[in-house]
Amino acid sequence: MKTEIPTPNQTAANQTAQRVRVGMIGLAAVVLLIGLASAIFSAASHEKPVATIDAPKAEAVANMTLANNTVPAATAPNEPLAELGVAPATTNGAAPATPHH
Repeated sequence: MKTEIPTPNQTAANQTAQRVRVGMIGLAAVVLLIGLASAIFSAASHEKPVATIDAPKAEAVANMTLANNTVPAATAPNEPLAELGVAPATTNGAAPATPHH
């Protein structure tokens, strides 16, 4: 039997073809994994949430936040740092409207 020894050009061409094949297979595997993950997550987002015992109901929580109007926006304090005592208040309640000379 006679075995052929490949020339350096044939060896380089075979290595290049093998690298291209491996790269394409790797790229296809990544695309398939991304497609599979996308299908799983889209199916999971379309499911109805499971109601558990003693779990807060979203409708009730939303209604509670809409009905919580204990402090109107016009009288709400606009200086939270002064309210906490961290910084002095910038407005004086007893300040005169016009300064005296």
